[in-house]
This record gives sequence, structure tokens and C-alpha cells, in this order.
Amino acid sequence: MTHYTKFTLDTQREGMVNIASRITETIMESGITEGLCVVHCPHTTAGLTINENADPDVTRDMLYALNEISPDRVRFRHMEGNSAAHVKASLMGATITLIVRRGRPVLGTWQGIYFCEFDGPRIRTVYVQVVGE
Repeated sequence: MTHYTKFTLDTQREGMVNIASRITETIMESGITEGLCVVHCPHTTAGLTINENADPDVTRDMLYALNEISPDRVRFRHMEGNSAAHVKASLMGATITLIVRRGRPVLGTWQGIYFCEFDGPRIRTVYVQVVGE
């Protein structure tokens, strides 16, 4: 059995939005209790990651570190001026795969699923496909 959906997010200039509850809702709506859930970000200046959701300083620290790794630079040649956002998005990745067990995503106690915006504000789309039985 397969269930496919998508949803949109209104993002700020830069940030990490916890979308775990939306992913859990999608899995529950699918009726699939055992399988896999693929979450995909089709944008080249945004990404996805799984990380701690208990302390908001973790996402702030991650954004700080990513800005240290890939700050805006005059030497970047991409005409849109958002090369740093492209680098950060590639570091995060565009797709995550989750195990579905008993109709819910298998996540650690402190884990959240984050949509990472590096070039907003924008309206972004997230695609979700749940496969299983």
C-alpha cells in the first residue's frame, strides 16, 4: 500500500521548523502501520534533518555552525547571491527516510524532524510518501 501527500510551509529568512507532528499525522492518516516514510524537500536552498527537539538552542547552534561553515562570500559566483544557502542545503540533504512501526515514525526520545530554510522567506513544499502495509 502507498500513501502520497504534500504540504506547504511559510518560512522566515532562515530557520529550522519542526515538522514531526505533520509527518506523524500523515503516517496515521495513511493507515499504514508497518513500512517506510520518505520525506522530500524539492528546493535547492532548503533541506531536511533529524535532530534534538527538546532544547531550542540546538537548532540555533546548528544554524550558527552552518553559517560558520558556509558564510555569504563575495567570491561566490552564482548570480542570485544565495550560494551559501545552496551549500547549507546540500549539507543537510533533501530527503530523509523513516521507519514506520505501529502507525508512527520511529524516532528517538529527543528527536524532531526539521525543515531547514536557508533562503527565505518563501512558501515551501514538502512531499511525503508512506509505503507499507
